[in-house]
Amino acid sequence: MSAKIKKGDRVVVLAGRDKGRQGQVLRVLPKEDRLFVGGINMVQRHTRPSQGDPQGGIKNKEASLHVSNVALLDPKTGAATRVGFKIEGDKKVRVAKKSGEVIDG
Repeated sequence: MSAKIKKGDRVVVLAGRDKGRQGQVLRVLPKEDRLFVGGINMVQRHTRPSQGDPQGGIKNKEASLHVSNVALLDPKTGAATRVGFKIEGDKKVRVAKKSGEVIDG
């Protein structure tokens, strides 16, 4: 089955402490139904010094969000939209439900 939200998509957060903020999807974990959005849901991690990071210390990084807490941004209007699928020729493409605009393809 095709994914409704993919890496590189622009999304808006619908719930949580970052509600209303927008960002780009960095990574998707389809088995866990979670994704990482750049600059959203930042957490602090205390890291021990290692060979790759000799300084160690407190680092800021993105934590995952559940897919249900984000919505794709409509490419035409810039508003949150749901995603549908449509067959164009011999390809299955994602379509924004709000405007009917093809998202990729």
